[in-house]
Amino acid sequence: MIRGASPRPIKDKKWFDSNSTIGWIRISDVTAQNGRIHHLSQHISKLGQQKTRVVIQPHLLLSIAASVGYPVINYIPTGVHDGFLIFNNPNFMIDYGFYWLEKYQTSWKKYGQPGSQVNLNSNIVSNTKINLPSLNEQSDIIAIFKQVSKIISLQQRKLDLLKQLKKGLLQKLFADKDAKQPVLRFDGFSGDWEQRKLGEISTSFSGGTPSVKNKSYYGGKIPFIRSAEIHKNKTELFITESGLKNSSAKLIRKGTLLYALYGATSGEVDVSNIDGAINQAIMAIFLQKDNVSFIKYYLEKNKDKIIAKYLQGGQGNLSASIIKSVYINLPFTEEQLKISNLIKKVESLISLQQSKLDKLTFLKNFLLQQMFI
Repeated sequence: MIRGASPRPIKDKKWFDSNSTIGWIRISDVTAQNGRIHHLSQHISKLGQQKTRVVIQPHLLLSIAASVGYPVINYIPTGVHDGFLIFNNPNFMIDYGFYWLEKYQTSWKKYGQPGSQVNLNSNIVSNTKINLPSLNEQSDIIAIFKQVSKIISLQQRKLDLLKQLKKGLLQKLFADKDAKQPVLRFDGFSGDWEQRKLGEISTSFSGGTPSVKNKSYYGGKIPFIRSAEIHKNKTELFITESGLKNSSAKLIRKGTLLYALYGATSGEVDVSNIDGAINQAIMAIFLQKDNVSFIKYYLEKNKDKIIAKYLQGGQGNLSASIIKSVYINLPFTEEQLKISNLIKKVESLISLQQSKLDKLTFLKNFLLQQMFI
């Protein structure tokens, strides 16, 4: 087992040549091709080849940087940089080694993460015990995992297509800010949509956080919903009645429209799946007469536009005043229901396909643990 090497600096144009037959592998190639590399977009020059490790025949690799623990089978001549370990002439079939490495992928992710004092390296990997069955049994194991992986890939494709369908429907069934009508419309509906500010058709409030210094405020029975949990049906934290009364945290009911204002989840929106209390990073929205799901989907469709307008460069936070000033194009209630019900059906299919994918992934992980002893 050896480590790849990198020319320095690797961004220098002299290290690359589009006419070269030797590829240059990046972690983006690995993730895009699910660890089985059949083509590379960059190629390394003769000068670059002298500064790195070049493999010609198919080789088994392991990522020890970026996407740590990701196994790779590289099928084309490639310059391998120092973010990968190279299994040089292994005494096992490389496909067998690929799935064996997958078994440890989750546990190896801890190396090199913030707070970790150790990076994944050749010593850790080479000291990991591998039991080798006969070549015939290796072939049988490979065949099983290839079949399961193929089914998972097909299931993932179904899921991706449904997500694309939902995205397309959001674009076509909802009128943009500067348009009075959508691109697609159900039969029986006509006329322009009405444009209103969200604050004109709703009331809203945000919550707060009980002091973390007072332990009596936590560990109660009230789910404490944070912005990263607005899509979930459970929370990690629970607060007490005392925590609720002695803070700005506010109770909301299942079915309340929730909008994330702060942090990595800024712009996320959903209808609450549970009763609970919200913190200051969440805005609870109560509509006067319009369909909750319709407004949710409208805000979901326009998330990127809202983020781009108010969070330039990812800096700053959204606020209740900003969200209340967002313009919403509104048809009559009957058309709102037609649109939201169609999107809900697609979402149900997405949930179903996601559940199937989760079960298949669980099956594969179970087999990895049971078949590699």
